[in-house]
Amino acid sequence: MDQLVTAEWLIQHLYDSHVVVVDIRGSVTSEDLGDGRQRATYAGHPQDYAKGHIPGSVFIDWTRDIVDLNADVKAQVASPEVFARAMEERGIGNDSHVVVVDDIGGHLATRLWWALRYMGHDDVSVLEGGYSAWRAIGGAMTSEPTEPRSDATFVPAVRPDLRMEWQDVLNIMKAGGAQIVDTRDAAAFSGETQRGSRGGHIPGAVNLPAKSMVNDDGSWKQAEVIRQLAIDAGVDVEQPIVAYCNGGVTATQAIFGLQRAGARSLTNYDGSWNEWGERFDLPVEGDRDLFNLRDSRA
Repeated sequence: MDQLVTAEWLIQHLYDSHVVVVDIRGSVTSEDLGDGRQRATYAGHPQDYAKGHIPGSVFIDWTRDIVDLNADVKAQVASPEVFARAMEERGIGNDSHVVVVDDIGGHLATRLWWALRYMGHDDVSVLEGGYSAWRAIGGAMTSEPTEPRSDATFVPAVRPDLRMEWQDVLNIMKAGGAQIVDTRDAAAFSGETQRGSRGGHIPGAVNLPAKSMVNDDGSWKQAEVIRQLAIDAGVDVEQPIVAYCNGGVTATQAIFGLQRAGARSLTNYDGSWNEWGERFDLPVEGDRDLFNLRDSRA
C-alpha cells in the first residue's frame, strides 16, 4: 500500500467497500501581535465540508474529534478510547483503508495519518495535493451528507515509540540517542518570530522546515529531494529522529516526508513548542527576551 495516493487512484477506488475517505479540512491562522510575536488559532472547517466534499467522504475536525480536550497543552492526540469512538462513528474499522484529504499543503492530513499509525492502523494514505488535485482532474463533489457504515470496529494498538513526552525529549537533549528536528520555519527556529511566552528552539535541535518538503501546489517533492534537504540541514535519515513544531501537527508532515525519503525511526514530540516554550523549567536557545535580559545585566 502506498501512503501517498493520487487523485486518479482515488477516482478508481472511491467506491471500494474498504476505502474510507476522510475530509480533514481546517486551518492554523497566525495573528501578528507586533514585535515578531504571533498568536495562532486552530480551526476545523465543517462549513467547507457542508458546501461540497468528495462523495462518500466523512469529516473529522482535527481540533476536536481526535484530540484530548482536557489536556493542558492544546491539540494533543486523544486517548485510545476517544480516538476509537471517533473512528467507528465515521465508519472506520481495522479493516478500512483510510485516505485523508486536506486543502492546505498536507499537514492536517498527515496529522491523522500519524495518529492512525500511532493507534496501530497502518492502512492509511494521504491524497497527493489534497482538494486542489481533486478539483484539477474534475473529481466529483457533493453536498449530500455521508451515512457511515454502522458495523465498523476500531481496536487501537498503541505504538508508544511513535510519540514522545517532554521528559523523553529532555533526556535525549542531555544524553543523545536521537536527532531533535525542529520542523517550523527558520524565523520561529531562530527566535525572530515567536508564539507564546518564549521564542527560540530546543537546545541542540536542527531546523528542517516541513513546508520545504512540499511544492507550491501542495504536492510532495520527490523522495530524493527531501533526502537532500535533510542532509543539507544536518539530518541523518539513517539515525533516529524526533520531530517537533508548534503543536505536534506540522511535525507529522515532516515525519511523512522523511519516511518517504527512507527514514524509519521517526517520533513525534506531540507537545512541541506549545508545551516546551511555556515550561520555564526547560531550556531554550534563541529566546530574544532572555538575550535582552542578559544584555541589561551586562
